[in-house]
Amino acid sequence: MKPVRIGCSGWMYDSWRGRLYPDKLAKRRWLERYAEVFDTVEVNSTFYRLARREAVAGWVSQTAPEFLFTVKASRYLTHIKRLVDVADGIKRFYEPLEPMIEARRLGPVLWQLPENFHRDDGRLAGWLELLGSAPSSRHTIEFRHESWFVPEVLSALREHDVALTIGDHPSRPFQSYEPTAVWRFIRFHYGARGRAGNYSATEIAEWAERIAGWRRREEIYVYYNNDWNSYAPSNAKLLMRRLGEAAYNTA
Repeated sequence: MKPVRIGCSGWMYDSWRGRLYPDKLAKRRWLERYAEVFDTVEVNSTFYRLARREAVAGWVSQTAPEFLFTVKASRYLTHIKRLVDVADGIKRFYEPLEPMIEARRLGPVLWQLPENFHRDDGRLAGWLELLGSAPSSRHTIEFRHESWFVPEVLSALREHDVALTIGDHPSRPFQSYEPTAVWRFIRFHYGARGRAGNYSATEIAEWAERIAGWRRREEIYVYYNNDWNSYAPSNAKLLMRRLGEAAYNTA
């Protein structure tokens, strides 16, 4: 069985106080507390601004040696430059992440494209070639326009071992479960059968069974992005329990 890492998209949410975080716990210790429950986190702040090297070093020091950080690529690269002429931008993106890289704590880098970014094979090919010189070896891309979900695009991802992000959201039913790498990457954005985006227990149980099957062949990273009302950490913890039950039942 391959490993499955389960976490949330970020950790600095006030609505988690009194739930994941004790009421009087200082915010500077929230990551430390988060890492007592989960073994990975998706850093979303890097989507909006470059990380600070000092902050990155602090994240590393506050978490255990086996804890991994998935880092979201800058929207300057994906939404403004739209993957064109991004070689220098990629270099700048990685520079402040060096403490994480040196400590071998950097997991996949997530590249999320905007919803109005239609399929463009030329831009995709140029970006894939640039990844070969990036410090990280694992990359995943989240397409939000249905034109990308065609065999030619999936084949291009496979050639570079880039994982197709499974971005689960009821407004994007065209999402594919097709594997394009020796590992998988799942983002849970919004539950379809829970309340106000919360994932129902039934949905989580169904996903646990699906993931239990996939992990026989592929390592898997899972992140809950429904951060409001503390849904993300509660959903993630329930998936961890259900996945343990699924593994036991299929042993």
